[in-house]
Amino acid sequence: MNQKNYIKSLLFKFSRNRCSEEEIEQIISYFQKNPKEQALPEAKEVLKHIVLEKNERRKSKDKLYAEIEDRIYHQKTYSLPQRPKKQQVWFTSIAAIFITVLSGSLFLYLTKPKEVNQVPIAEDSIILEHEDGTLTGLSEKGNFQLTKPNGKVIGGQRGDLLVYNKHESASAKVEYNTLKTPNGKHFKVQLSDGSLVFMNAGSSLKYPVNFSRNGKREVFLIGEAFFKITKDQNRPFKVSAQNLEIGVLGTEFNVSAYPEDTTAAVVLVEGAVQLHTKQNKAEPSILKPGQLASTTKHIGDLKISEVDPSIYTSWMEGRMVFRNMSFEDILKKMERHFGVSIINKNKAIAKEKFNASFGQESILNILEYFKKTYGLEYTQECDKKFIINPKTNKMN
Repeated sequence: MNQKNYIKSLLFKFSRNRCSEEEIEQIISYFQKNPKEQALPEAKEVLKHIVLEKNERRKSKDKLYAEIEDRIYHQKTYSLPQRPKKQQVWFTSIAAIFITVLSGSLFLYLTKPKEVNQVPIAEDSIILEHEDGTLTGLSEKGNFQLTKPNGKVIGGQRGDLLVYNKHESASAKVEYNTLKTPNGKHFKVQLSDGSLVFMNAGSSLKYPVNFSRNGKREVFLIGEAFFKITKDQNRPFKVSAQNLEIGVLGTEFNVSAYPEDTTAAVVLVEGAVQLHTKQNKAEPSILKPGQLASTTKHIGDLKISEVDPSIYTSWMEGRMVFRNMSFEDILKKMERHFGVSIINKNKAIAKEKFNASFGQESILNILEYFKKTYGLEYTQECDKKFIINPKTNKMN
């Protein structure tokens, strides 16, 4: 088959939406290399076959023509073989549509970035955003192969774990994916260097599909995550989280840096980390196991204290632990943990601090605890909306 006949066959496939990305690229390449050649002669032969296949739909030709008449009124027409009048109207209509779709599609393919995946994604799905902007919805019990547009397998999902194949990129250009967990969901990702990241609810992690062979390994966190970093003396690992910059070689630590929180914190479980704030890069601090470093985001101060790390990693086991925490911050944690909305109308209690620990309890059990212990009053408007009411003065 010569090249022109091959392009005809591809145009036929394209008209029926059956072309692969590679075949579309071949069509584009052909007309880029042959700019003086018009697509219509090839399209005309394709249309002959389309008309033959559509004979049973001729009854709708007049309606179809009426719908597109205004759109093709000024369009250039070409001489076609003589046909009976009824078939001519149908053929001309189909030709106009095909030419418009073909030229428009190729133009958009050449001049615009690829569109985001249009497959509907459930509101509570875990979202994987690819380098080209396409989105994939994940569940905590999924199972699929992760591939590049060219079909190359780069990893896959096994339950609540997304695994990237171990591979080092020789290219200096880094390709990123972003994983987003909605409120009420947890997820894990194993990066291409073997490092494991446990993501808390309402969080986002941007990371390379493959780390480069040279230089640092760097990821970007919004929200909360626990990191178990694979040691690599030649490539230090860096986490950027709000105004915190954390450098490690191989260690385990928890980072909490939600946009809605006034503070960000790092708790070290094992190993050592070096960190500083973006406002104060001149004096990095070294954390030891069992220490917490916290910073007020807009000030950039860094305070280090001794803590029990298990309090700050309890979320990975589905537990909620509050230590000297304000009621308004407790509500934020509950919203993220349970994926609900809680409106606090009791402003008097907002800044009051509490200590409490809960296992895998329901939100109703936790609210009932505060009601019985502290006289908290609340109402439930629906499954995912709660109101904390102002305290009323009951008359005896």
